[in-house]
Amino acid sequence: MARVNLDLPDVFTFSTNLTVRVSDINYGNHLGNDRMISLLHEARLRYLHNYDFSEFNIGGVGLMVTDIVVTFVSESFVADKLTFKVGITDFNKYGCDFVYLVVNERDDKVVAKAKTGIVFFDFDERRISRVPRIFYERCAPESAPDFTSDSASSNSSTAD
Repeated sequence: MARVNLDLPDVFTFSTNLTVRVSDINYGNHLGNDRMISLLHEARLRYLHNYDFSEFNIGGVGLMVTDIVVTFVSESFVADKLTFKVGITDFNKYGCDFVYLVVNERDDKVVAKAKTGIVFFDFDERRISRVPRIFYERCAPESAPDFTSDSASSNSSTAD
């Protein structure tokens, strides 16, 4: 099977640092793949908090992960300080991709590249929702659609 190749942007709009804990280490004595997913989740939460959002309240709706891809480039060990560079790309009507570049601070070596696809979700109505205008305004104004058109200016944030 061919390896997955993630094309990441050159510029990320947010970064945060996390330290690999002993509980993140697997039987191979390095950072476990399941723990990397948890660290990516933490980085995404910190990104959202930076813009005064939570996973359950982004303009009145939440978000839900639809897919995830992680490619490991090098090992990471207990006490390593990792920088998680985070950005958002590939918007569609209902969501976007969070992209990550994980770098070990000690040697400036890439540990992993990752992507989580998300959709916005109205948990009360149990249905997907359009990307909230406030998310564009705070996180990606350069990617915002034209809200003056009839289809984009609807007051309803839920899916049609």
